[in-house]
Amino acid sequence: MKVHRSPLTTAFLLAFAVAAAPVAAAPEGQATFAFHVSLAPAWFDPAETPGVITPFFTLYALHDAVVKPMPGNAWGASLAESWAAAKDGLTYDFVLRKGVKFHNGDPVTAEDVKFSFERYKGSGATTLKARVATIEIVDPQRIRFRMKQPWADFMTFYATPATGAAWVVPKKYVERVGEEGFKKAPIGAGPYRFVSFTPGVELVVEAYEGYWRKTPSIKRLVFKSIPDESTRLAMIKRAEVDVAYSIRGPNAEELKRSPGVTLKATFPTFTEWIVFTEQWDPKSPWADRRVRLAANLAIDRKGFSDAEYLGYGKPAPSIIPRDFEFYWSPPAHALDPVKARQLLAEAGYPRGFDAVEIATDAVYAAEAEAVINGLAAIGIRARLRPLERAGFYKADQEKQFKHLVRVGSAAAGNAATRIEAFVITGGNRSYGGYPDIDALFRDQASEMDKKRREAMLHKIQQLMHDKAMFAPVVEPALLTGVGSRLADVPTLTGHPYVSPYEDLKLKPGVRP
Repeated sequence: MKVHRSPLTTAFLLAFAVAAAPVAAAPEGQATFAFHVSLAPAWFDPAETPGVITPFFTLYALHDAVVKPMPGNAWGASLAESWAAAKDGLTYDFVLRKGVKFHNGDPVTAEDVKFSFERYKGSGATTLKARVATIEIVDPQRIRFRMKQPWADFMTFYATPATGAAWVVPKKYVERVGEEGFKKAPIGAGPYRFVSFTPGVELVVEAYEGYWRKTPSIKRLVFKSIPDESTRLAMIKRAEVDVAYSIRGPNAEELKRSPGVTLKATFPTFTEWIVFTEQWDPKSPWADRRVRLAANLAIDRKGFSDAEYLGYGKPAPSIIPRDFEFYWSPPAHALDPVKARQLLAEAGYPRGFDAVEIATDAVYAAEAEAVINGLAAIGIRARLRPLERAGFYKADQEKQFKHLVRVGSAAAGNAATRIEAFVITGGNRSYGGYPDIDALFRDQASEMDKKRREAMLHKIQQLMHDKAMFAPVVEPALLTGVGSRLADVPTLTGHPYVSPYEDLKLKPGVRP
């Protein structure tokens, strides 16, 4: 079969051809991160990636992917030194680097890539497996994905953090220790190897000197779980940690004034919104579009964003980030409680009603509280139900929530990947769907003409807006405190966390 390398593919091959890394100094020292969530063993396994960005702060340390975002490159060749798409769009060939090994010494082979894809069960798995016909091992260093029909979004779904399907785990080790055993002692091919995990406390990893790209500069990384924001602020001010994630509002203002600490704002492809899980129940008030529209008009998006994110965040007009390919810019919902109350009265709820609760990841309880306050002003009553992040993700994926849910995602991709996970019937995080949207989504997936496909995706987003399917809230910035010990703090476009870790450095003269 003749394989055609498109100009875009050829550019990637030239950009990502990596020569053998020079001998580096032995890793030294330690860097400590204060995370705003409790660490979960599910995040040590790429197979369970739930359509959000959180697990990738551990994946970028412990594991590696066939292709993944790297500095300046959305599809950086990683375990694959090159890839090529056939001219007819039906096959993708990946050539793996020679000599790359997992942390236990096993070589990374095409068999591991095939195994990792087949065991993947996270966000996007249904779509990927419905469109990939076969995975063929050409030889130990070469693997071929054959599509059932041309699919323009294969690389977006496979090679970005829209899913974890391209991240590779060792087949023999997983089969020997089992699924739960792998989470307890994960083996990967990333720049750091697993040392220990203390639930609710910390994850410790150490530099893997055999990492193909470069030997990490810092010997040990410690990821601490510090859910309380004030505690994270105090720890970064006292130099007890080197990075403190998610410092907001008044605490962020104090951080800006603190000597020896830098406030760093990153801009992930992150949106937060409210899901009306009962909109498909004809007995629920939320089945009436006027009620859903009233809720949208009750939210003070700008006031919240300015106060919580110091002006770095933006009011969200959609669940699709504005930086995504195929984004359609909807008319923004202005704060208008008078109009909102009028809509409720027209729908038969002049005194409002009891909406029971808004469930949320506890880290973003402030967003849910802002919505609760806005709803209360127009007569819709709801209480806050905060949950720890891993538990929230699990319950949301299992569709356990019965009322309102504050949902968010900073996973990479494009408009189609976000719609696939959260909008269409059967999506990994979707509570329902609409036939017209589902039909358009199926059609766009097989459309190879970019302009026609864009028109379909724009129409889907217009329908989402017209139906008031969701109440978008905010596109947050991630406000992070960075201590004075760090020299280089690498970041990726659209990614909130420090990555890749092998580029992280301590300042010269810093004590180990």
